[in-house]
Amino acid sequence: MKLTKEGIKSSEWAEKGYSLPKFDFDKVQKATKEAPFWIHFGAGNIFRAFQANVVQELLNKGVLDAGLVVAEGYDYEIIEKMYKPHDNIGALVTLKSTGSVEKTVVASIMESLTADSENEADWARLCEIFRNPSLQMVTFTITEKGYLLKNAAGVMMPGVEDDFAAGPVLPKSYIGKVVTLLHERFANGELPVAMVSMDNCSHNGDKLYAAVREFAEEWENRGVCKPGFLAYINDESKVSFPWTMIDKITPRPDSKVEKILADDGIEQLEPVITSKKTYVAPFVNAEEVQYLVIEDKFPNGRPELEKAGLYFTDRATVDKVEKMKVCTCLNPLHTFLAVSGCLLGYTLIADEMKDEDLLRLVKRLGYEEGLPVVVDPGIIKPKNFIDEVVNIRIPNPFMPDTPQRIACDTSQKLSIRFGETIKGYLARKELSVDSFEVIPLVEALWLRYLMGVGDDGKAFELSPDPLLNDVCPVVANVKLGEKFDVHATVEPLLKRKEIFGVDLYEAGLGAKVEAYFEKLTAGVGAVRNTLKSIS
Repeated sequence: MKLTKEGIKSSEWAEKGYSLPKFDFDKVQKATKEAPFWIHFGAGNIFRAFQANVVQELLNKGVLDAGLVVAEGYDYEIIEKMYKPHDNIGALVTLKSTGSVEKTVVASIMESLTADSENEADWARLCEIFRNPSLQMVTFTITEKGYLLKNAAGVMMPGVEDDFAAGPVLPKSYIGKVVTLLHERFANGELPVAMVSMDNCSHNGDKLYAAVREFAEEWENRGVCKPGFLAYINDESKVSFPWTMIDKITPRPDSKVEKILADDGIEQLEPVITSKKTYVAPFVNAEEVQYLVIEDKFPNGRPELEKAGLYFTDRATVDKVEKMKVCTCLNPLHTFLAVSGCLLGYTLIADEMKDEDLLRLVKRLGYEEGLPVVVDPGIIKPKNFIDEVVNIRIPNPFMPDTPQRIACDTSQKLSIRFGETIKGYLARKELSVDSFEVIPLVEALWLRYLMGVGDDGKAFELSPDPLLNDVCPVVANVKLGEKFDVHATVEPLLKRKEIFGVDLYEAGLGAKVEAYFEKLTAGVGAVRNTLKSIS
């Protein structure tokens, strides 16, 4: 059994329980070549598990008659060493919360290209695609960092300054390549298109637009592009930059999943680690739950992706869904489990959901403390979303997510994941922060976590965080079981609005966080005792 165009014709696939493509591959490939409608940048796991599978579903239903084109602009080896040897075909293993798996052969990707201006054939094909009036949408999963033109120190990213100077000719930087191709579309009749970021970051369309606009402004100011390009970028009737909210966990290809596939008889499953340290395999594994909410702004029309469960709506609703997820119904629960899990010695988030104390407090955090201030986006009910998170998503035994990974950059997350809920309570007379128990507990648990000592009294390594050198000294002299001046120790930190979103004392929560921190440091086992004390 081989993951190739010829290999998947074997009857063994169906016998082994795989869902197979039901469309005429050659016919779809020809239609895609002649009239591409969707090109995606970023050939990683989320694309293969989500967008590619959505298109396959619609091809199977006859809703679509053309497939996907994927381009990779960062790590070309993904295309050369994984996509092309398998004819762009891969296996998707959906990991069910019940412990079962669903296996699908995904063959909706009709063409894979390196977005490399030095690869003459691929670059010429990309330019051809962008000149085609049929192109409706250009989508991205290149991570939030992919839209940055400068690093944190304000220094231009590699290739950007060269691209600014040269104009739309043989670009080197990722965004430079994208804008050069967009200029190709502009120069061939100002053809309309939607530029759709599907990366997991707030207001992602604005991030993409800002990067594209800066290139267009630089080129026009330097006189290195066709006049009118900036106006084209800024005309929403020609180029749009919709907001989206995406939510689906696609962990790194897991060895346990690889064994399942190998036992079925699939050959050549070996993963590839590229020279840029990307880990790719002929299969992807992902959770069963998925959401993609898209602002419905497509100047050249769009495919009927709603027939595969995607949501199209207005910008305000996308924002509400994003805030529901990030500020209340998912991310705060993850952060609570991350810091408490590190302290209690857990190495798997799913296992924490078997802990009666943690499960009780996760539910209180979501249903009792968070839900009252969630703005219902209408298209997804917040309570239903939390139900799925608590009962299906986090407990999924297949999800190899660790509290240590989720604890990364916690100082950057607290203001959004908890500060917004605190502000919501303060803004409404019928609500009181006095009812909070878990939110101040999480703030105190983070302080306890910064000590780098588990509840068993043994040291552990803190996860990466840009503020560790700033915040760890605050608790450096606190020792388990020893008395200390709690207020004098933590007050300077708890007042920092840039970390917590509010001054916790002004918000009326400082004293409660202090009291919890004092309990959490009472000695070995104090974390567990504190968790048990909250009903």
